[in-house]
Amino acid sequence: MTSLPRLYAITDRGLARGLPHEAIVAALCRGGARLIQFREKHMADGALLDAACRAAAAARAGGARLVINDRADMAELAVADGVHVGDKDLPAAAVRALIGPDGLLGISTHSVEEARRAASLPVDYVALGPIFATMHAATMRDPLGIEPVSRAAASLGKPLVAIGGITLANAADVVAAGATAVAVMGDLMSAPDIEARTAALVTRLESR
Repeated sequence: MTSLPRLYAITDRGLARGLPHEAIVAALCRGGARLIQFREKHMADGALLDAACRAAAAARAGGARLVINDRADMAELAVADGVHVGDKDLPAAAVRALIGPDGLLGISTHSVEEARRAASLPVDYVALGPIFATMHAATMRDPLGIEPVSRAAASLGKPLVAIGGITLANAADVVAAGATAVAVMGDLMSAPDIEARTAALVTRLESR
């Protein structure tokens, strides 16, 4: 089974007050993040590739793996470590064919049933959410709560990443419910000091 760190950090330039992705990634790495998702919805492809390449380089320098959200082509060109797909992106099997057996591949789901189906695909981990209310999702969905995390974790046979509204205050509870890792964006990106907030989350989660 694929090994994941407890914290799965996600970048967002808007929430991070316009910091470039490479600076965000560097701060996350200094704080102890070892798995980072590059998330960017608003760049033209040329600028996106440049940002992805810089972020991947920053992740390598900081000892972290970088996963590109949505875009398998950008992940390959930027020599990133993997891809994360949603229900409107390329099918998981097609992405696996592009990135090969060694690339890290994750998929988003929004119910325990979806998570169970996704676990049969050629993915390394399944993300489930939103666990708590969040204003950062592109499509607002009702929060699932913690209980589905336990049900999904018990039946997937693959690492479960919980996502949505997870903060320093509740992250340990989600891991205690059975999540392999927690994906955190808003609580990190909106922090006055991303590095310090990352370090606090890593410490909290490693104490579980």
